[in-house]
Amino acid sequence: MYKVFVNESPLILTNELPEDANGNLFSMENDSVIEAIEALAKGKHKMAYLHHPDQGKLLEIFKHKLPLVVAAGGFVTNKKGKVLFIYRNDKWDLPKGKVDKGESIENAAMREVEEETGVTDLKIERFLKTTYHVFRRNGNYILKQVHWFAMSTSFDGKLQGQEEEGIMKVKWKGPKKVKKALEKSYFNIKTLFEDWPNP
Repeated sequence: MYKVFVNESPLILTNELPEDANGNLFSMENDSVIEAIEALAKGKHKMAYLHHPDQGKLLEIFKHKLPLVVAAGGFVTNKKGKVLFIYRNDKWDLPKGKVDKGESIENAAMREVEEETGVTDLKIERFLKTTYHVFRRNGNYILKQVHWFAMSTSFDGKLQGQEEEGIMKVKWKGPKKVKKALEKSYFNIKTLFEDWPNP
């Protein structure tokens, strides 16, 4: 099972037939992938299921239905255990961005964190997880796959948001402020905090 978010509503890729589908079950075999996405995008369903009997092929088939953008980002903590957040589009988010051609996913994650926040001396601790969401550009739906890494840094200099990326603020946040920030964040970001403070 995989969860892909469309306008913060989950599109669940599954090889099992859910009992509670209530008209929101779609097949992966035909054009109903776009139908499912549009139903969520327009608020017709709060969640939807895309079914294919082969668990091993679910994600690959789905990826072939939409243009794919591969990105990478960082769940960065400093020596005080605070987490690095960025603020753009009226949401608290974590730094991430598109992987350049020929670039490794790990290098892309560190480069994007540095460019978007000004934080250097980054060290990847481990891979965290991959998240998926669908967005619309020029009238077309696009799948974004983001590979997230837990990172640490000893950086204590000035934080600098990347203006051309629309980043209004960059902040280190401790537990109380993290909790508040997640109230105004994305579901995919919230999933990264499920095991925090031990991500």
